[in-house]
Amino acid sequence: MEGADQWKEIEHRMLQVNGITMHIAEKGEGQVVLLIHGFPELWYTWRHQIVALAARGYRAVAPDLRGFGDTDVPPSVSSYTILHIVGDLVALIDALGQDQVFVVGHDWGASVAWNLCLFRPDKVKALVNTSVQFSPRNPARKPLESMRFGFGDDYYICRFQEHGEAEAQFARLGTALVLKNFFAYFSPKPLVFPKDRCFDDSNISLPPWLSEEDMNYFSSKFDKSGFTGGLNYYRAIDLNWELTAAWTGSKIKVPVKFIIGDLDLTYNYPGVQDYIHKGGFKKDVPFLDEVVVMKDVGHFLIEEKPDEITDHICNFISKF
Repeated sequence: MEGADQWKEIEHRMLQVNGITMHIAEKGEGQVVLLIHGFPELWYTWRHQIVALAARGYRAVAPDLRGFGDTDVPPSVSSYTILHIVGDLVALIDALGQDQVFVVGHDWGASVAWNLCLFRPDKVKALVNTSVQFSPRNPARKPLESMRFGFGDDYYICRFQEHGEAEAQFARLGTALVLKNFFAYFSPKPLVFPKDRCFDDSNISLPPWLSEEDMNYFSSKFDKSGFTGGLNYYRAIDLNWELTAAWTGSKIKVPVKFIIGDLDLTYNYPGVQDYIHKGGFKKDVPFLDEVVVMKDVGHFLIEEKPDEITDHICNFISKF
């Protein structure tokens, strides 16, 4: 309960950025640490880190990305390209009165953070990224084609492509059960959704790092916003591939620390561990300082191991 009381001290406000109204949560004074969430997450994913970073002398800022929470939810898939999302964050950094910030990303937020560093490295002092390694653009094949070839049509990203299909299934199951199934997923195997049979287990338990109070907060916000905004990130994947052709072969040229759980499904995709540990990652991210593989940890490591993640963040950014 002490933690819950601390989270109530986090400040909230709305900002106009890049043509949308964005909700941000913030606390503390000092150098800005921008915390970027994934799917199906919100600013709230970072509640532990916001309080801890503020206590250590930083100004922690966690937005709801476009399509999530209390930030605007544009209806069109074409409003969710990586150029839009990175543009929102560049505008946010400017609105905060900053020339540069530290950045921490998770899941989709990690992908956004990689692209922020790719497009606007001048805005980033250093990056701590988690769960999703940098993926250089493959000019030979679109991403969805590769995913279907590797994992089949039931792979969750492929299943999300048909507008309205996932939304209808999620509506049938109910927001709380959908979120509970996502957060409780603790397997190195790819996530698949057989058509009309996703999340059949209605008796699934919350993971130990997520309370009913936490679950109620997430559910209340997704009840309000719906899932379409978040799903549109996946639906824009091939469009992103087309729009980023000019950055083919570009490298990440900011200091980076990367953290991943050994039971994270992303760490166990074919070829990923070889890429991370056998030189490919370092070649594409030449200022990669350290890779941390957390043992017996799954995908939602930000909440599963909040204190350790905060320590990793602070130990790295304190160098700059």
